[in-house]
Amino acid sequence: MTTTTAGAPAATLPAHVAENPRLGSWVTVRDGLVEVHLGKVELGQGIVTAMAQVAADALGLPTSAIRMVAANTATGPDQGLTAGSLSVLQTAPALRHVGGVVRALAGPAPSGAEPPTAYVDRIGALDPATDLTTQVPAGPAPQVAVGRDEPRLDLPDKVLGRPRYLGDLRPEGLLHGRVLRPPSPTARLATLADDWSAPGVRLVRDGSFLGVVGEREVDVDRALERLAAAATWTEQDTLPDEDDLPAWLRQGPHEEIEVVDEDGAPGATNGAGTATLTASYSKPFLAHASIAPSTALARWGDDGSLHVHSHSQGIHALRDALAAVLGLATDQVVVEHVEQAGCYGHNPADDAALDAALLARAVPGRPVLSRWSRPDELAAGPLSPPATATLSAELVDGRIAGWSHDVWSLGHSSRPGFRGTPGLLAGAHLAEPVPLPDPTDPPLVAGGGTTRNAVPLYTVGPRRVTGHRRLQAPLRTSAMRALGAYLNVFAIESFMDELAEAAGADPVAFRLAHLDDPRAAHVLETAARLGDWHDPLPDDVGRGLGLARYKDKGAWCAVVAEVAVEADVRVRRLTVVADIGSVVNPDGARNQLEGGATQATSWTTKERVRFDRRRVTSTDWETYPVLRFAETPLVEVHLVESDAPSLGAGEAAQGPTAAAIANAVHRALGVRVRDLPLDAAAVVRAIEAHD
Repeated sequence: MTTTTAGAPAATLPAHVAENPRLGSWVTVRDGLVEVHLGKVELGQGIVTAMAQVAADALGLPTSAIRMVAANTATGPDQGLTAGSLSVLQTAPALRHVGGVVRALAGPAPSGAEPPTAYVDRIGALDPATDLTTQVPAGPAPQVAVGRDEPRLDLPDKVLGRPRYLGDLRPEGLLHGRVLRPPSPTARLATLADDWSAPGVRLVRDGSFLGVVGEREVDVDRALERLAAAATWTEQDTLPDEDDLPAWLRQGPHEEIEVVDEDGAPGATNGAGTATLTASYSKPFLAHASIAPSTALARWGDDGSLHVHSHSQGIHALRDALAAVLGLATDQVVVEHVEQAGCYGHNPADDAALDAALLARAVPGRPVLSRWSRPDELAAGPLSPPATATLSAELVDGRIAGWSHDVWSLGHSSRPGFRGTPGLLAGAHLAEPVPLPDPTDPPLVAGGGTTRNAVPLYTVGPRRVTGHRRLQAPLRTSAMRALGAYLNVFAIESFMDELAEAAGADPVAFRLAHLDDPRAAHVLETAARLGDWHDPLPDDVGRGLGLARYKDKGAWCAVVAEVAVEADVRVRRLTVVADIGSVVNPDGARNQLEGGATQATSWTTKERVRFDRRRVTSTDWETYPVLRFAETPLVEVHLVESDAPSLGAGEAAQGPTAAAIANAVHRALGVRVRDLPLDAAAVVRAIEAHD
């Protein structure tokens, strides 16, 4: 995305430069190193390393002369959320523009073995207020670091166990904090003795918000148990039947989202075609299930200011949300990003920040480190919404001649600041509550939510694609990796296999016959070849494939899965082929795709949030099982060589992986399982229905 500014040089400006035009928000010099400031954050996806490579080339420096600085609302650029596989797409052009301006003003950059000291000093002498939008950048710099496997900057600390995470912070005067969450979504505090106390802690109470603060972590943990035993709550049965979510989702009221409605499609408003085959698919609520619970550190200054350390994916939006809930001006709040367990979506990181701020408000001048519990992380954090889709197609002489896709879900975003609301959990529990927003979907131009990737990649004749977003959400739902693309690609690619079977065709050949996109065809053919598509397998083993282009405008990704079906579904091998355009760090991109495929394997075979009519009951790893290390499949990733513009890799593999596993299960069993997760219970239900 580019934009232009009146009075600016003729060249177009990257949007993030136009929005952050001061040089000092991107580049500073300290201790003889050029510090590069990012608004994007490290979640374990390796983005800081990739951007160090881009910055080094853009500035004409070796990566050893660069220090990457974590996102900070006071000192760095506002680049919005780190989400949607957009970090490289948005940040690389910005850094190249900034580097071009620096080389134009402070150059020439050192060449060969020339030490960079004098050049770095000249950069340090530049005016940090320099307006990047009015300077003419130097021409493109040679590509040296980009395109090669640079070691990850964040991994040495993590591998060696050195303190690096937010939970490792131990500033002087530190206090520990815990919050007692209401036991169900609509619960409110009924009773707590006015004289309640526990050794070593101070009670913090505001409406239904209850927390404790103390010097010793062991004291706050024990106090939280005593507080939980002493408090009583009013609760209501507000949750649906967890075993009948597809029917519940199809009940209104809905927001209707018309994506495509072409004449002649099955069920179209004009000239409806005739469906040859119809099938429905579903997924349950999913939890982020981060390995480490969410954490935040907050300190109130004597001047009424607030400084927060958070692992939020959107620190500027979090700053604004905190200010709104706490009645502060935004310039009184600073949010600084520190790594914690990654989540790839809206988990409770932002909620933990408000918890820490509320606790710290009771003890001004002292930093408070607040950590969620495992049960709260699983049961009280935002969830990925359930979804169900019904697909119909007309098949004529072995070709698809019409297509319809209806998908029902809840909103896929309730992030802080989304559509102008703070959206922080504890805010809803205060005596003067700040209600949580109803979840909704990102706009279609940004990829949508419920309908993300609902339009087939194939040439299928007239199409009708409609989303139905249920407006009443009894559990808080929000973004998780790939949003609606996970269910929609699973449904489309499962349905393509069902149509191929009805047409008596090989699934790969059937797809190729309906593909006009050469890059899609290339990744599909490559995946089939590398995944040994035509090689024989034992009777209880199946091989399946899935294909998609993420958000219809991002990376192309094909996956071939090899699955054994015995007592349960065991994924033995995944072959992932992706075309993500020009690759900044091949090793990092492969890591992203491998991680996405592994996470999708866990979602597809294991994960499901359980609940009764009142409370979420998935509160530990027994009640919310995830893929274990011993169950992790062999994942082989191949990147297509390309000089085309870079595309993100982080969310490309989830949908194709789910579909590939489901299609492999069908080929192993001869029975189609259409409801996720593909666990033993779902397989038994499918066999019983088939019989």
